[in-house]
Amino acid sequence: MASLPTAVRATAPKLIRSTFQRRALSDVHITRTGKPLIRTQGGRSSLGEHTATVFGATGQLGRYIVNRLARQGCTVIVPYREEMAKRHLKVSGDLGRVVFIEYDLHNTQSIEESVRHSDVVYNLIGRNYPTKNFSLEDVHVEGTERIAEAVAKYDVDRYIHVSSYNANPDSTSEFYATKGRGEQVARNIFPETTIVRPAPMFGYEDRLLLKLASVTNLFTSNNMQERYWPVHVIDVGEALEKMLFDDHTAAQTYELYGPQNYSTAEISEIVDREIYQKRRHINVPKRLLKPAAGLLNRLLWWDVMSADEIEREFQDQVIDPSAKTFKDLGMEPSEISKWTYHYLQGFRPSTYFDLPPATEKEMREEKKYIHVLDDQ
Repeated sequence: MASLPTAVRATAPKLIRSTFQRRALSDVHITRTGKPLIRTQGGRSSLGEHTATVFGATGQLGRYIVNRLARQGCTVIVPYREEMAKRHLKVSGDLGRVVFIEYDLHNTQSIEESVRHSDVVYNLIGRNYPTKNFSLEDVHVEGTERIAEAVAKYDVDRYIHVSSYNANPDSTSEFYATKGRGEQVARNIFPETTIVRPAPMFGYEDRLLLKLASVTNLFTSNNMQERYWPVHVIDVGEALEKMLFDDHTAAQTYELYGPQNYSTAEISEIVDREIYQKRRHINVPKRLLKPAAGLLNRLLWWDVMSADEIEREFQDQVIDPSAKTFKDLGMEPSEISKWTYHYLQGFRPSTYFDLPPATEKEMREEKKYIHVLDDQ
């Protein structure tokens, strides 16, 4: 008869194999579309109710949806390309809630490994300018095709595809055109795709308020006259979270935009008042600035200025009347003027750093003016 240690060693491999075999079937609890999350005391959900893959999580919008899903108790899989770019997401949820997996948008196998255990996939990947490794077509069309095919292959419950406002395959802007073709590809492969078109987003690390407040933002080509409805990135993140728990959002298109229409010049005036400085914006004709921006982009391959960015300066935001909005999600978006102080205080000179928000200062002046008139 074998000794106890010998028997344990003999049976250990079988126990380990059986344990991992059982775990492989139950470590990820797959739920069908719209199944409600079972929340426990303290506002968190029970373990493993949803597993979400968020492509493009290291971008501006990604941190907000990752944080919201992780706080709900979801297991969030974050495919990443650069080791240093994902560090801030590690603390978005409880230990083990945010799982990282390295991937390459050109590598189909790495994409499939990222989605095979998930019941919802978010695609936030977007490129504002071409680089030496990825063209806009590579990212917005071919990348979307690989992700959508992986979603269909593993029968993922939900696929939520974040596109862009003005997405249109026939647009003169390559960015808008490739975004439009990406939507078509996603719907052709996975008809239940939820398409989300956010307006220009403002928030931390945005390309709107912070860009206008920067001294390096010198050149424009349309006197900053393009018009749009800026939207708070936190509102977009909340909307994406709501879509996971509402199966009525499947196969729908949402245009998410703010409550008020602005031109870039009008927002620039708000920014200047908030930071107590006047930023210069030099207008250069399109026929000169566009080729110069294209050359600069090819020389630096960096997010400085691109030819397509100049083209987009001449296109106002167009709202699709058939698309759903924040209202269909029971939400009211925030107005940009309420947040400029929050995001721009750091651009103020030290002399004005501790002054109240510009909007609050204006309200005080208006009240003072009204009191003077009343006294007269």
